[in-house]
Amino acid sequence: MKIAILDDYQNVVPGLDCYKILDGHEVKVFNNSARGVGQLAIRLAGFDALVLIRERTALPAALLNKLPNLKLISQTGKVSGHVDVAAASARGIAIAEGVGSPIAPAELTWALIMAASRKILPYATNLKEGSWQTASVNPQLNGLGRVLHGRMLGIWGYGKIGRMLAGYGKAFGMQVMVWGSETSRAAAVADGCLAAPSRAAFFAEADVLSLHLRLGPATRGIVTGEDLARMKPDALFVNTSRAELVAEGALEEALRRGCPGSAALDVFTSEPLAPDAPLLRIPTVLATPHLGYVEQDSYEIYFRAAFENIANFAAGTPTNILNPEALKT
Repeated sequence: MKIAILDDYQNVVPGLDCYKILDGHEVKVFNNSARGVGQLAIRLAGFDALVLIRERTALPAALLNKLPNLKLISQTGKVSGHVDVAAASARGIAIAEGVGSPIAPAELTWALIMAASRKILPYATNLKEGSWQTASVNPQLNGLGRVLHGRMLGIWGYGKIGRMLAGYGKAFGMQVMVWGSETSRAAAVADGCLAAPSRAAFFAEADVLSLHLRLGPATRGIVTGEDLARMKPDALFVNTSRAELVAEGALEEALRRGCPGSAALDVFTSEPLAPDAPLLRIPTVLATPHLGYVEQDSYEIYFRAAFENIANFAAGTPTNILNPEALKT
């Protein structure tokens, strides 16, 4: 099969141990993203199978209709609204889903919380420029960092990642408060966490608030400017899940108003993020380039599953097909 692996920004996929699963196939790895249906159609028209790295490239119906040779989309992780499943099924394009792990995103979330709380990045950056124990040349931003022990960790969403984060918080002596569905809150209480009495109290009482929700029609824009305005002026807002969970422009405005006082972010509405993006100009924002799952062990897990699904499809024994009806067309 002719296989395209899209958006390998760091050119690391060919170096993975699992890459040998594709031996015998014709493989092209793209390290840069193409934008627009026209550009992508020209780039991808000749391929039988595409390997998607999470949601880095969207495949709407307009694009799928211009890919006459495409038989299989092999997704690393789960499909999350970036592929038009109905259009793929109508064209007989099978979609194979993979697996993932909560470990790397949970660890990155905790790393961001610790780094932002202790102002590690600005201290380290200023040290290299000759300034000792200086977080900022701006006196208003040159305050002390603070420990997490004894403070309130708010977690919205108590799935696999949320549970892991709650464990980290407890290990560091934090109180853990959960908001979400009744089921989530009941599970959190059973695990020794607090259930927030209300959404308003959740935002008002958290010293660190972290989102761990799936993005869908019901959760898009679920965090509003009104929610953020309730946060403490020294609170930290953390989002390593999906940028679209927050209403457009609400976080930027909230940070400019000073509630919450800071943010740690790994996800953005447009990726790769432009260097002149407004969020990057806000000095109280710690931003990383969507590193949640971008890590050696996670890549081996994600790509092994994706490559095995391709090998099985090529052998006539397709596995983990999201839309089995596509196999009948």
